[in-house]
Amino acid sequence: MQRLISKEMLKRLFGVIIGTLILSVGINTFIIPHKLLAGGVAGIAIILKYLTNIPTGIIVFLINIPIFILGTKKIDKNFAFISLVGMLSLSGFLVLTEPLSNVARINDILASAIYGGLFTGLGTGIIFRMRASTGGTDIVSILLKKQFEISVPSLLFSMNVVIVLVGSFISSYVLAIYTLIGMFISSTVANKILTGLDTKKLLLIVTKHEDTVSNAIIDEINRGVTFLDGAGAYTRKRRKIIYCVVTKRQLAKVKKIVEDTDKNSFMSILDTSEILGHGFKKPVF
Repeated sequence: MQRLISKEMLKRLFGVIIGTLILSVGINTFIIPHKLLAGGVAGIAIILKYLTNIPTGIIVFLINIPIFILGTKKIDKNFAFISLVGMLSLSGFLVLTEPLSNVARINDILASAIYGGLFTGLGTGIIFRMRASTGGTDIVSILLKKQFEISVPSLLFSMNVVIVLVGSFISSYVLAIYTLIGMFISSTVANKILTGLDTKKLLLIVTKHEDTVSNAIIDEINRGVTFLDGAGAYTRKRRKIIYCVVTKRQLAKVKKIVEDTDKNSFMSILDTSEILGHGFKKPVF
C-alpha cells in the first residue's frame, strides 16, 4: 500500500508539534504570569484571557476557525493542512501547559520578558522552518499580500504593534515596553533559526587569471563558480567576473587563493542570509 504521508511530511508535522510545545511553554511560563503580551493571535488570546479569564488555548482555537475557513480556499493546500495541525497543537498545548504559570514562575519581569522571547522565538522559528504556521495573523498576512502585494513581515509587524498598543491600555505602558523587548528577542531568534546561524558570503572577483582562480575554488573548496560577462568602464576591456557563494569558514581560503594568484585582483564581499539551490538549504516556503 502506498504511504499516505511521506517521511518529509512526518518530519514537518513532528517539528510543528515540538515548536508549538516550546511556544506554549514560553507563553504560559514567562509571559502570562507577568501579564506581558505577545504578537499574533496568541497576543489577542492573551488580552482576552486577561479580560475574561478564558484559557488562551480555547480563544486561539475559536479565533482561528473563521480565518482557516476563509484562508483554505486561497492558499496552498499542504501549507493549510500543516498549519491546521499547528493551530490545533498550539491550542491544545496552551491548555495543557497552563499550570506552568503557577509552578515555574520567575519574579523578575525583565528576565521573564527575555526568557519569553527566547522560548517563543525558538518555537516560532522551528514552526516556520517546517514551512508551516499556527494560523491566525500568518494566514491573514498571506491573504493580504496576495491582494495588495505588501510584504508578510511588514504586515505581521504592523499587526503586532496594534496588538501591543491595545494591550497597553489593558495592562500598562510599562508592561508594553517589556513586551516589545520580548518581541524583539523573539523575532531575532526566529529569524536566526529561519535563515540559519551561518551567514553566507557572496563574492564578486575581478582578476586577469579567472580560470586559475575559479579552478582553485572548485578543486580546493568544492564550491561552484559562475562567470559573469563584464567590461571596464575606462579601459573597455572585456573580462569574466567570478561569482560564487561561500561560508564564512571558507572565505579566508578564497582570499588566500585570490591573493596568491593575482595581487592586483579586485574582490567584493557581500553578506547574504539566504541562499537556495544545490549545496545549500531547501526553501522554507
